[in-house]
Amino acid sequence: MKRLSLAILGAAALSAGSAIAVQATAIEVTVVNDTAVLETRMPRALSDYGFFTDAAGQIPSANVTPYRLNTPLYTDSASKLRFAYVPKGKQAVADGEGLLKFPVGSALIKTFAYGEGEDRRLIETRVLLHRADGWLALPYKWNDEQTEAKLALVGARLDVDTPEHGTISYRVPNKNQCKQCHSIDDTVVPIGPKARNLSSDWMAAMVKAGHVDAMPQGTGALPVWEHRQEADLNDTARAYLDVNCAHCHQPQGKASNSGLDLRWEQDDPTSVGIRKRPVAAGRGSGGLNFSIVPGDSSRSIMVHRMGSDNPGVAMPELGKTTVDKDGVDVITRWIDAMPEKTF
Repeated sequence: MKRLSLAILGAAALSAGSAIAVQATAIEVTVVNDTAVLETRMPRALSDYGFFTDAAGQIPSANVTPYRLNTPLYTDSASKLRFAYVPKGKQAVADGEGLLKFPVGSALIKTFAYGEGEDRRLIETRVLLHRADGWLALPYKWNDEQTEAKLALVGARLDVDTPEHGTISYRVPNKNQCKQCHSIDDTVVPIGPKARNLSSDWMAAMVKAGHVDAMPQGTGALPVWEHRQEADLNDTARAYLDVNCAHCHQPQGKASNSGLDLRWEQDDPTSVGIRKRPVAAGRGSGGLNFSIVPGDSSRSIMVHRMGSDNPGVAMPELGKTTVDKDGVDVITRWIDAMPEKTF
């Protein structure tokens, strides 16, 4: 990879959604290794890509832009530091409120961490690489010294201390499990950076910088999760299901056989789960009859499965070992607020 020495005076860098003042000093700037992104091999170390000037500090390189999602995916309460890389001279193309169409040579980077400041521990970094033959998803596990993340094709199980849940058995997914979520019609795709789930300010900055061709319609339509108490309850619940469930529960997803379609744009009550019977009644249903019973979350399979940490019952199946209490609360209140004659 290439590195440049650059003097910065009075500049500001944006890392993981926070402004960081940079003092007047000479710093080393890393240039992304486009060959590592595009070539057929799978780099063994995260540093091979050059996505970060300071990997441990999660300070991105040139053309690597931090971003945040309005409504994020829940993963055992881990903090997530997200970055998008668009090669110089290329642009992502807006596609309404849906996924940005990133050009070949782009990359999406997501680091999972616990704690803050000096106590922060980086656990894993997942990368999505847009190569000539499509997207490739790869997981990288950070070492104890926090100096490097190495390719973990077979995944890993780690005992991780978390502020919210104590010590948990954290799962780094293997390469095939990455594909299980990032798959539409058996083709690997990104699932996070949809225009509707990105802020208007961020998108405008990307357009101004030349990384995106135009301001997409519907940008920022999903509510901001941190402000959910003030947001419309229906919008908050539907956004949560879209982000946490719809990558599988949609007609082209891995759970299409369930008959549930939990995408934001779906407006058919039965497809969303209202008075919908399960396709296969197993222990996951908890003896309940419908995915959603309007006005009664206690009789709704959706809440039963979301509130379980029992493998074989818990939903989502991957990406968590703990219950998202805030998510369960939103879906519970949403169902309980439904008029009994909703459908």
